[in-house]
Amino acid sequence: MCVHSRGTHVWLKARHADGRGAGLMGLESEIVERSKEIHADGYPMSIGELLSLYRDGDLDIHPEFQRVYRWGLNQKSALIESILLNIPVPSVFVSQREDGVWDVIDGVQRLSTIMEFVGEYRDEDGQRYEGLTLQGTDYLPSLEGVRWESEESGFSKALQRDFKRSKIEVRIIRKTSDPNAKYDLFERLNSGTDLSPQEARNCLLIMLNRDMFNLVSSLVGDRSFQAVTNISARKESESFRNELVLRFYAQAAYDGPKEDLKVDFGQFLTHWMRATATVGPLPDAGIFREVFDLLLRADGEDVFRRLTEDGRRTGPFSNAAFEFIATGVQYNLREWRGDHEALQKRIHQVWNDPSFANHVGGGVSARTRFPRMVHHSREFFSRKPG
Repeated sequence: MCVHSRGTHVWLKARHADGRGAGLMGLESEIVERSKEIHADGYPMSIGELLSLYRDGDLDIHPEFQRVYRWGLNQKSALIESILLNIPVPSVFVSQREDGVWDVIDGVQRLSTIMEFVGEYRDEDGQRYEGLTLQGTDYLPSLEGVRWESEESGFSKALQRDFKRSKIEVRIIRKTSDPNAKYDLFERLNSGTDLSPQEARNCLLIMLNRDMFNLVSSLVGDRSFQAVTNISARKESESFRNELVLRFYAQAAYDGPKEDLKVDFGQFLTHWMRATATVGPLPDAGIFREVFDLLLRADGEDVFRRLTEDGRRTGPFSNAAFEFIATGVQYNLREWRGDHEALQKRIHQVWNDPSFANHVGGGVSARTRFPRMVHHSREFFSRKPG
């Protein structure tokens, strides 16, 4: 797709959710067929102007994103320092909704820091944050303890006026653009950032379908699911349980062939999420809760850890075991309801299954493993243990 912004052209390839289409037509006709035009504009705006838009509800900074973004006080203070020293800060990207409100696509943390500093930032419930107290920086050590409304701390009315007159470049995707444009742009702007892939998906899902985001968040907190997904603190901080919830439903919905995915697994998961959030229906929370309650009762908290020949559990949480066991049990749920002993026996047999073993070793990518294991797990758990 082509982004037009004041004489500049940035070419973004159209997305193919299933990876097909390449090679079926010439490049020129493919571009004509697949390209989408984004109508964009851009100009500098003062912080005072952005503050007025925010107060009036014309600028949506998405306070829900604060669950994902994790700027510390040093980063927030460094941003304020840059503005005070007239050091250019990156452009902010917004998308104009049908009602005219600007959705912030990139720049949430910068804008929320500015609003927090001036005492205007509000959370999801509309409650105002306490104004930000800065810490000293390398160039401005006197920022230590500075607050917006406290002249005693050194931030005078003159500095307030200068701050509000400082400008930030704002790039605007007009509402006449393709509806998917802002989501495509969000993904591109946030690839390679400090966000984990799932944290970026969380933000994207908030923009796409807040009801689905809230559903996923509620399932992350399910007690049985929490108990059987014993993951590291690092993975937990990167929203890995949110990814596992999406994986569960993507596995259940998969009806493709037993061959490598056309794109890597992360892209596949994002494509599935976008399609489900846009078209619906919302995933069934009841099935999710029942499956993980059943797995916990049948085989305990270590159900997704490797089982040795002498019956010991070793190693960390296994993604492959999660894909295989959760998918197979969900697909054959009617067969296993209430039969905890038989289910435990069948789960233990997973670790001796040659096909499963061939796909859990090192060097086997999720792109290769996922489609084969989904199909095999459905067949494997259709039979009671012998």
